[in-house]
Amino acid sequence: ACASALAARYLAAENASKLLMIGTGVLGYHLPQAHAAVRPITDVRVWGRNAANAEKSAAALRAAGMNAEMTEDLSSSVEWADIVSAATLAKEPIINGNWLRPGQHVDLVGAFRPDMREADDTVLKRARVFCDTKAGAMKEAGDLCDPIARGVISEQDVLADLFELSSGDYVFERGADDITMFKSAGTAIEDL
Repeated sequence: ACASALAARYLAAENASKLLMIGTGVLGYHLPQAHAAVRPITDVRVWGRNAANAEKSAAALRAAGMNAEMTEDLSSSVEWADIVSAATLAKEPIINGNWLRPGQHVDLVGAFRPDMREADDTVLKRARVFCDTKAGAMKEAGDLCDPIARGVISEQDVLADLFELSSGDYVFERGADDITMFKSAGTAIEDL
């Protein structure tokens, strides 16, 4: 969750206040709080395939002091959000790139294997794409390696990784209409 928040510090709009959390697992509790540490998050919506689990997740976030509610309307909640964070075990895309609006940031934490996807090809085509580590994400994460293998995007379309952003080797100047996407595949350094 902290790696996603670090990426958001470089990639999300400074005034991002509305976050959609897709997924109801353990990370679904930590990701909104991590994002709120770096952006002025005031409202959170939680979506999950199981509405009862989404309500439990929203209740846990409310207990932690966040203004959170469960939603069953994924498409309108994606459009509503300034930051869309997904941490799922989805094998097929959940996020449709046609739902995105200019200025949003998409944070993809699931789909950590080549046979998994959280975002469709349109998200990749519309977004300025970043990842946690190029060596890992472009070979292991389905949201990147699948579209690269099929020629939807190229490796050069992944502009920088978290190391390049953090070190200043790649300086990202966000335009008001930019859609950004951060793909986290996980790396041992994050665990440390």
